[in-house]
Amino acid sequence: MATTRGRRIPDATVARLPVYLRILLELADHDAQNVSSEELADLAGVNAAKVRKDLSHLGTYGTRGVGYEVPYLIYQVRRELGLTHDWPVVIVGAGNLGQALAGYGGFGARGFPVAGIVDIDESKVGTTIGGITVGRLTELGAMVRRHHVAIGVVATPAAAAQEAANLLVAAGVTSILNFAPVVLSVPPAIQVRKVDLAVELQILSYHEQRRANLTGADTTPARPRHGASA
Repeated sequence: MATTRGRRIPDATVARLPVYLRILLELADHDAQNVSSEELADLAGVNAAKVRKDLSHLGTYGTRGVGYEVPYLIYQVRRELGLTHDWPVVIVGAGNLGQALAGYGGFGARGFPVAGIVDIDESKVGTTIGGITVGRLTELGAMVRRHHVAIGVVATPAAAAQEAANLLVAAGVTSILNFAPVVLSVPPAIQVRKVDLAVELQILSYHEQRRANLTGADTTPARPRHGASA
């Protein structure tokens, strides 16, 4: 359960709030002033009752026949997600993934500017990625303190991920976004979110297989995957 300003919000609701926010921002870009729970539900892929219940946790209930005021709902969701100010992040790992993350300008635009990136590889130290100079692991603590960083990103190979997490925790980071394909062991007070691209692809493959089963399409690969039955 997430706790915000004394209220307890279910984790499932917290996970849907960024989806609602993305939709609301797109609606605002098209000058929409109001949106109904049914419209928001359809765009978010959930049912209207769930939308109304989720938004009730924010203290907003909409107006019958009018719906929700888009600009004000954006403000409420952003406030609930802590997006009324920036949250600088540090990245551990300056390999291909770390470089891609550091060079992606969308994080800063959404309130998560990259404050620093560090790596153990001396050949990467001193190089510049997205306007950020790669530092040494020994500089991590100073980066966290200097930029008041609470969120760290693990973008290392699996074998180095736990050490990276340990260093982030020791530096004072309290939330970790983990891109490494490994489960991290951290103190109970540390929040960890795992981004597993393989899992997401497997979920998509399920939907593709289900679509094929419903339509009768042939999904047999030209060459069976290694280890799969022919």
